[in-house]
Amino acid sequence: MILTGAQILIEELIRHGSTTVFGYPGGAVLDIYDELYKNSHRIKHIISSHEQGASHAADGYARISGRPGVVIATSGPGATNLVTGIANAYLDSVPMIAITGNVAVPLLGKDSFQEVDIVEITQPIVKHNFIVRDVNELEGIINEAYALAENGRKGPVLIDIPKSVQKAKCLYHGDFFPEWSPRRAAYNLDKAKEVIQASQRPYIYCGGGVLASGAEEEVLALSKRLSAPVGLSMMGLTSLPHSWHLNLGMCGMHGRYASTVAQSKADLVIAVGVRFSDRATGDTKEYSKRCSVIHIDIDEAELGKNIPRIIEVCGDAKEILTSLLKDLPEKSNPEWLQTINELKQKEKEAEDGDSAAFSPKNIITAVSRYCKEDTPVATDVGQHQMWVSQYFPFGSPRTLLTSGGLGTMGYGFGAAIGGCVASGRKKTLLFTGDGSFGMNLNELATAVSQKLPILIVVFNNGVLGMVRQWQGMFYSEHYSQTTLARATDFVAVAKAFGGDGKSIYSLEQLNSELESGVWGAGPFVLDCFIDKDEKVLPMIPPGGTVNDIILSREVR
Repeated sequence: MILTGAQILIEELIRHGSTTVFGYPGGAVLDIYDELYKNSHRIKHIISSHEQGASHAADGYARISGRPGVVIATSGPGATNLVTGIANAYLDSVPMIAITGNVAVPLLGKDSFQEVDIVEITQPIVKHNFIVRDVNELEGIINEAYALAENGRKGPVLIDIPKSVQKAKCLYHGDFFPEWSPRRAAYNLDKAKEVIQASQRPYIYCGGGVLASGAEEEVLALSKRLSAPVGLSMMGLTSLPHSWHLNLGMCGMHGRYASTVAQSKADLVIAVGVRFSDRATGDTKEYSKRCSVIHIDIDEAELGKNIPRIIEVCGDAKEILTSLLKDLPEKSNPEWLQTINELKQKEKEAEDGDSAAFSPKNIITAVSRYCKEDTPVATDVGQHQMWVSQYFPFGSPRTLLTSGGLGTMGYGFGAAIGGCVASGRKKTLLFTGDGSFGMNLNELATAVSQKLPILIVVFNNGVLGMVRQWQGMFYSEHYSQTTLARATDFVAVAKAFGGDGKSIYSLEQLNSELESGVWGAGPFVLDCFIDKDEKVLPMIPPGGTVNDIILSREVR
């Protein structure tokens, strides 16, 4: 069958299961969009308000569905507007196919209108990228892109398709799937088993690699087998249900007290699919001084990169944990479990407060009562992100959409849109701050036009809260440019876009609005006004250790 490059692209997207794509049209992708029009009964396109929003939507779609998200943009500024979204997906290991148009091949390198070398620009933030100069290469490149995005450590792949290639014709085969090299057998498994059996205070530390490999059941089984508490990185938060009594929640700089302290007291840390970010480890020289570390990861480059003196086990987390579970005997560790219970009790005492206060914890708890276990929950970046990580009771895997590695303010709304679509348009929740929401509120137009049931909870404190918190703690209260002093009325903005909303000043009012059924057919903003001096605690100062943990405003 003879097809144009644009036709081949659409056929291959559909063949690989990508029946929903996000994007924004422009001159260099008109042939692609013409084929999208002709095939609208087979593949759905959702137009965003901005290409960055489209890239975050593709990211959110991928996290919920487990399949690569697809985003399309034109050349020049359309392509460069994708860069933040691509970088975000790269640092969080999210599978994405980014498709950009470009000027015709004969015009490349001649400073043509809206020409940019997007391949060179994105080289450091993709698993791989391609520029297609010959239409005969297009089919193979698309297949290779999907294989790269989905296998090994997942991530984004960019395909730049010049306009002349979109128009050119060639033979389309439609039956090609590239072979993916099988992983080599994991090493150090026997050593890992030996160390696990000898441990008396084991601690399991889970990251996004657990979700990427689908190893949630194996982690739970290992926790039961070893009577081991589990701490989570932010990317690994939905690896275990909140209800599991040995799930201690997030650890690290802004982690839960019990989770972070338990990790420091362990004689063995079994780290699964984590990269030992500085926010998780603090002072790396102290991190593994008093314990052994088994690091299980599919990316060999991560092993030993941040934490020295580890037992390296390279491979797929699900396969490795399945192998470990075959031979490991059950352990009871009663003294260790008693220590864990004491830490949990101390954490509870530190967190107890006024149950009627209009505090972040109480707001999150109130909203969570109206969520199901599989409700997609998106966040932007800042204090609210940490509060959600600490207090939201996640019950199912792949329900949290948040920017971990890049920390992208403005990520949340696009991700919520993509996650909502991927979930079958289930009710979706977005927690954001007034600073972050100001960066992405244009996507209200997308959510309204798509009639997406997204509840947007804004923690509105009039400041850039996390930066202000650091200024207050470490910069002598020099609040430089973190007081926003804006007169933006988010409820009025929501209504102007065709949505709705309410300004909320108390927990009683919040509960009343939630009870009245505001979370319905379209986007609804709950603009919650909180104190500008609310803090994210506990907190370990940057480069510090658990000995430096701050539990309250007054006590170190």
